[in-house]
Amino acid sequence: MKDCNNGCSAEGTGEGGSKEPVETFKAEDLIITRATVLKEKPDPSTLVFGTVFTDHMLTVEWSLELGWEKPRIKPLQNLSLHPGSSALHYAVELFEGLKAFRGVDNKIRLFRPNLNMDRMYRSAMRATLPAFDKKELLECIQQLVKLDEEWVPYSTSASLYIRPTFIGTEPSLGVKKPTKALLFVILSPVGPYFSSGSFNPVSLWANPKYVRAWKGGTGDCKMGGNYGSSLFAQCEAVENACQQVLWLYGEDNQITEVGTMNLFLYWINEDGEEELATPPLDGIILPGVMRQSILDLAHKWGEFKVSERYLTMDDLTTAVEENRVREMFGSGTACVVCPVSTILYKDETIHIPTMENGPKLASRILEKLTDIQLSGHQIFENLLLRWPLGSTTLPSPCMALPS
Repeated sequence: MKDCNNGCSAEGTGEGGSKEPVETFKAEDLIITRATVLKEKPDPSTLVFGTVFTDHMLTVEWSLELGWEKPRIKPLQNLSLHPGSSALHYAVELFEGLKAFRGVDNKIRLFRPNLNMDRMYRSAMRATLPAFDKKELLECIQQLVKLDEEWVPYSTSASLYIRPTFIGTEPSLGVKKPTKALLFVILSPVGPYFSSGSFNPVSLWANPKYVRAWKGGTGDCKMGGNYGSSLFAQCEAVENACQQVLWLYGEDNQITEVGTMNLFLYWINEDGEEELATPPLDGIILPGVMRQSILDLAHKWGEFKVSERYLTMDDLTTAVEENRVREMFGSGTACVVCPVSTILYKDETIHIPTMENGPKLASRILEKLTDIQLSGHQIFENLLLRWPLGSTTLPSPCMALPS
């Protein structure tokens, strides 16, 4: 790692054209240029999601000819892209989202970041972007967070959102695998994702004329095109006085996701069993980190049936009519857990009794996940990375489950 506050000469890779392309970047080669003027930190209580950014960013460039260049941390700045870059025309890009938390012990923790790195790598392969070493990227991200650690809010209701992004930058209008790419990471201190608050219920609009993803597509990858194409339906949901879209799929109107969240239904199923159910990972569902964490928690508790199964609107409406639905909620890195109160479907409002039932399970899950994030209680394998303020080195992920 090299600190360039006192000036660094330009460094390239593969000088002379005789070297083999570099297969991955390494955190030990990280070049750091610190910002000379630091911005004022915002009041955590006034944060609007994703609108404020920290002082620094991480960038790593790649080309087919030279491979990966050295990673750089530098002052946050605009990107310089050729207008023919493939990301701008054909959505050759992807992103990730994870958070850093300031714990009650003043330590900073990342929640299950290895799962984000795994998903980012899978998305990169689907987007025909170059391979990278997940551990090296995570180490670079840790160093970025360490440099901007004072931006991690001193608050239990706010956190530092980490946004890794990977884009094709080849200046060509040909529809093809890019020969140039840029991986960058920016940081943003955030409060609650929804303006309604951190744990207020949301209303959903379900209409089968819009589809978020389909079999054989990229619904299981975190690509911007999946989100940009959802905005029109989201606007129509708002026009119908609803806050989010409940995405349906197929002729039987399978329930898939809620807005940008995975979906959970806590109910008494058709066989009279107490069950927590969520749609299976069949290619149209994003494998969310919170989704997996909730499944892991529920399996560990062992108090009710936990299923990854298909759910249809007919299943739901019948269960509501028979008073078998207890709670419905979404999950995601941005919101953690979000209760559902109503669904507008075929011009009728379906009332979901989530809040009337506590919501006991959703509240319990939120409390446990928040406790893990802020206190570091080890429940999951590969749970988190953490380090005390002022330390110069960061430990490896916690690997072992507690006895």
